[in-house]
Amino acid sequence: MSKRRIFLVRHGETDWNLAGRLQGAGHDIPLNDLGCEQAASLARVIGRLAGNAAPLDYIASPLSRASQTMAILRSELGLPPDAFRRESRLKEISFGRWEGFTWTELRRRDPQSVAEHRADPWHYRPPGGESYLDLSVRVMAAISEINRDSVVVTHGGVVRAMLHALTGMPAKEAVFLPVRQGAVYLIEDGAFELALA
Repeated sequence: MSKRRIFLVRHGETDWNLAGRLQGAGHDIPLNDLGCEQAASLARVIGRLAGNAAPLDYIASPLSRASQTMAILRSELGLPPDAFRRESRLKEISFGRWEGFTWTELRRRDPQSVAEHRADPWHYRPPGGESYLDLSVRVMAAISEINRDSVVVTHGGVVRAMLHALTGMPAKEAVFLPVRQGAVYLIEDGAFELALA
């Protein structure tokens, strides 16, 4: 894989994030007001880290919370808001029939499945969904095609999978990592740094 920097971003906040609901790949929830503010502040962070942001490649999940974040970020950088690539392999992990529920609700409804997930979260596949291992395969297929410095706007699960694959973060640590909104995870040379506005 050629040497390149990835400015990795989780989309801004949605009302479902605020409520603790699992959004997954199957629910297209838009940004809320704070999410829009977070997206705008990300432009300052990327500008500071990259120097000249114009020559970077820009790739986002097609789900609206990620695409909206990218459009706002690009607009703040003085770039055409919609001139970026949408990559379906960067969609969030599918939680299947768990989507729309909070962890508290799931523990009440299906304690056995939640316990199985907790015991082996990297390999566990929720009913009708995918495991982090499944997610990693599709995400890394997309990432392997990125060969220059790029801004990637995606989702918490995808950020976890990428940090595991590209920086060697252990799967057991990555799967429970709280991924911040309004932050940039700069991945370079097998390591990452977290940068905030």
